[in-house]
Amino acid sequence: MNGTDIFSAAVLLTLVIDPFGNVPLVVAALRNVAPERRVGIVLRECIAGYLILLAFMFGGQSFLRWMHLTETSLTIAGGVILFMIALRMVFPRPEGIFGDLPGAEPVLVPLAVPSIAGPSALATVMLMASRDPGRLEEWVLALTLAMAAATLVLVAAHRLQAFLGERVVIAFERLMGLVLTALAVQMLLDGVRAFALQLNR
Repeated sequence: MNGTDIFSAAVLLTLVIDPFGNVPLVVAALRNVAPERRVGIVLRECIAGYLILLAFMFGGQSFLRWMHLTETSLTIAGGVILFMIALRMVFPRPEGIFGDLPGAEPVLVPLAVPSIAGPSALATVMLMASRDPGRLEEWVLALTLAMAAATLVLVAAHRLQAFLGERVVIAFERLMGLVLTALAVQMLLDGVRAFALQLNR
């Protein structure tokens, strides 16, 4: 096990899940929910998101074969999705990163999906598993660490927003967006490089 790679993967997944960016979403989604129920709801949504990500991580290779997709196409698609999400984090829209919130008490949507297990997170875990399936245990550990960190942040969402203030939370989200933009560009470059090598064979 390579501790550095696990840490890097955990950081990447944390950035993709974007817990600080989801703090305002959690606060808005649970605004009409009794305070004593909020922690339980957030934990339920985080567990659901974690299980969905695990399912895509373990079933990623089978999914790629079934859909006749290559790792190169997944890399480029993941980079595009990451880039779009990152742009919305840096330049937020009134409707938020993922659009309007349905309902007062969330069940899977919008917290588990697409806030936690969103398109970029799903593409990232599938890419990890498909590119290096022999290190699946490491990727599971990295995902577990990232989800643990995200869960801690989201459980404390109301306290964080009250303590730090909305502007500080927004600043964190935009900083994470900048880092995620660089990661998305790198993913795109890796995909284009792999595609160019395939053409030259």
